[in-house]
Amino acid sequence: MSPKQKRLLTRVIIAFVLFIAIEVVSSVGVLHNLFGDPGAIYAEFVLFLIPYLIAGYDVIGGALRGLAHGHALDEDFLMTVATFGAFALVFFPDTDPHMAEGAAVMLFFQVGELFQSYAVGKSRQSIADMMDIAPEFANVMVEGKLEQVDPFELAPDDELIVMPGERIPLDGTIVDGDSQIDTAALTGESVPRMAKPGDEVISGCVNLTGKLVVRASKAYEDSTVSRILELVENAAEKKARTENFITRFARVYTPVVVGVAALLAIVPPLLLGGQWSDWILRGLTFLVVSCPCALVISVPLSFFGGIGGASRLGILVKGSNYLETLASTETVVFDKTGTLTDGTFAVTEIRPTAGMSPDDLIAVAALAEAYSTHPIAASVRAAFGRDIDHDRIDRVEEISGRGVEAVIDGKQVFVGNDKLMADHGIAFDAPDAVGTVLHVAVDGRYAGYIIIADTIKPTAVEAITALRDAGVRKTVMLTGDRTDVARAVAEKLGIGEVRAELLPQNKVEEVERLLHATEEQTRGKGKLAFVGDGINDAPVLTRADIGIAMGAMGSDAAIEAADVVLMDDDPRSIARAIGVARKTMAIVWQNIVFALGIKFAVLILAAFGIANMWMAVFADVGVAVIAILNAMRAMNVKK
Repeated sequence: MSPKQKRLLTRVIIAFVLFIAIEVVSSVGVLHNLFGDPGAIYAEFVLFLIPYLIAGYDVIGGALRGLAHGHALDEDFLMTVATFGAFALVFFPDTDPHMAEGAAVMLFFQVGELFQSYAVGKSRQSIADMMDIAPEFANVMVEGKLEQVDPFELAPDDELIVMPGERIPLDGTIVDGDSQIDTAALTGESVPRMAKPGDEVISGCVNLTGKLVVRASKAYEDSTVSRILELVENAAEKKARTENFITRFARVYTPVVVGVAALLAIVPPLLLGGQWSDWILRGLTFLVVSCPCALVISVPLSFFGGIGGASRLGILVKGSNYLETLASTETVVFDKTGTLTDGTFAVTEIRPTAGMSPDDLIAVAALAEAYSTHPIAASVRAAFGRDIDHDRIDRVEEISGRGVEAVIDGKQVFVGNDKLMADHGIAFDAPDAVGTVLHVAVDGRYAGYIIIADTIKPTAVEAITALRDAGVRKTVMLTGDRTDVARAVAEKLGIGEVRAELLPQNKVEEVERLLHATEEQTRGKGKLAFVGDGINDAPVLTRADIGIAMGAMGSDAAIEAADVVLMDDDPRSIARAIGVARKTMAIVWQNIVFALGIKFAVLILAAFGIANMWMAVFADVGVAVIAILNAMRAMNVKK
């Protein structure tokens, strides 16, 4: 509990004890015996004013500041006017005293504020747990001595030392040492991973057992931990449509009900000749009931809790508007490589033509793919298994959706798919094999092919099943890979629709078509999510209703373009994210219906003089507390 919360709690407790004591003294007739009638009423006025001011002096101050700055119609103003009015009824001695109700309204309002503060604190804490991943320092060797420096001072290719128990400050590659790495803060994965030389590690993870020497691959501002912190800090800025509606609703609703309360207190006595005290009390009761704090507190809190709950699962949602869209997802479109498959390609077959050996074929392909960051290129270089002699490479050009063109040892080399060969009029064999086929041509002559296979993620089948169970109507896979490979993967996973051999721009066209189909089938209610991890997925992630990126191994461009980031790269987290979003939206609408239903019922009763000030207290503070407690459920997620 923060110092501010402790101070408020102390004030509330003191005010409550005084309130009970004064109520008891008044009820047993002590004040009447001491001061007589109407002196006892004035004594109650003074006494109840003490707990009232102890509990609510900051509310009164907030209302006055709001008046001074032209923002009068907020909850502080409504509480202040209503409670001042309740105390002002002392000037109508013939009425029942209402100072107790005035003090009680302020007291219970502050109890509601305590609940709100606690609930927001809990939500912030669940997100703040993510903020603790920021490393405070990095160890570097300076003239043979280990020194601690600010991670911001390091640059790519700098070497740093991570001791057991320390956080990895920058993304990089292990140069020396073996250890276990705790990735729970980033990915939610409870089991530590083994790390050895050559393995990539990401910032924010904890080194558990052994000393590691890591070569930085990125500057701190571009590192995984920095991107995560930025996403978390910006998440609350993007409001959902429902949240925006509640804000706009409160802006219109509040002045309307203040005007109605004023008319209720003034017009009937003037026109009908009723007692002023009776109609003023009705107007004040109406004013207390009308305060929309249950909505303006609980709805944003529900979204905030949902974002916090998702972060505990390693799912980063960039704003409550994306949470709302995710809840309506009915079509999920997947990229294949790195999303449903591991993206860890391996060469399974090398088939040279006559006159070229397997070693020569893989050497030519590795040289041509020397500068590519694509997983297929990495697998070719791994199969080559030797250092690349860059002096042999004169020129390399990547051809999007086709492959690479290079000049090696003065010879023109093409390495890529069927389309690349067809573009240059090179006849080739079409092997009957499941996997990615990489054709190689040297100086216009076909030199052979290499089969590269990717493995399906162990959790992918379960992920597709979980999506169907969650009510997702359609799953689609889009890939640039060959049709037979794509169909084989889709069949194993149970994906209903496949589009293969697509260029990046083709993926956007397919998503456009699917968006149109989803809109027609669901009459605009259903949304489409696209899940990807590569640079070429960024345009599609942006175009989809909701873009979901694989965060641990995904490209910076994909993470930047996405609306939701899965830090564990586990496709099952898509269904978890949808589950969190739907639970959050259910809670939001429960609070809206409950709060408005109770308020409108008591407002009608207040207008007819049936509801007293105690009912008004429940309709305002009681409803707010119940709505806040309900909103806190959004934070409760099962890992």
